[in-house]
Amino acid sequence: MDWAFMTHYAPYFVNAGYMTVFISFFGVLLAVVLGLLCAAVEITRIPVLYQIVRAYIELSRNTPLLVQLYFLFFGLPKLGVVWSAETCAIIGLAFLGGSYMSEALRGGLEAVPTIQHESAQMLGFSKAQAFVHIILPQALSTAIPGVVANVIFLVKESSVVSAIALADVMYVTKDLIGMYYDTYESLTLLIITYLVILLPISIVGTLLERRFDYARR
Repeated sequence: MDWAFMTHYAPYFVNAGYMTVFISFFGVLLAVVLGLLCAAVEITRIPVLYQIVRAYIELSRNTPLLVQLYFLFFGLPKLGVVWSAETCAIIGLAFLGGSYMSEALRGGLEAVPTIQHESAQMLGFSKAQAFVHIILPQALSTAIPGVVANVIFLVKESSVVSAIALADVMYVTKDLIGMYYDTYESLTLLIITYLVILLPISIVGTLLERRFDYARR
């Protein structure tokens, strides 16, 4: 193991790690918002919108993220729509993640007993107020394991954005291997970087699960 190589190029992985965190954060944030909207449509079964949401979920979950990124980065410019690599990466992660978040959140919403809805109406809550203050908190307590798992999944999926020339950690790794053939050292730095990013998410997710489990008792 060439420790001098690892020490010299570690700062490159730090900078690339910031890029990975940046696109992952906004991609996940948009995925949660999109997933919540889709889950609400699925629960209420609004005509037309329900069919659109189901078509989106099937399209998103049954096409690879790499294909979606290629369409955004290489296909859309043919139609006159040009986005930066960062924007394409964020939208791609949100498009893929929204369908997975939708299924996790839908399961949480469906797990809320009907009597909770009825009780909220009897207390004078509007549908919007009941959803925000009563239904959603209970749904999250059930959905949080799936949501956290999807967050980790999306962060790991962000590794394919290097295919559109975005300088994330995978891009730097492939670049160093191609130039210097120090495969083990580069891959070790890659693994360490992902651990630094993902372990805190996993720990926070575990704490949230325990907190919500305690709240349900």
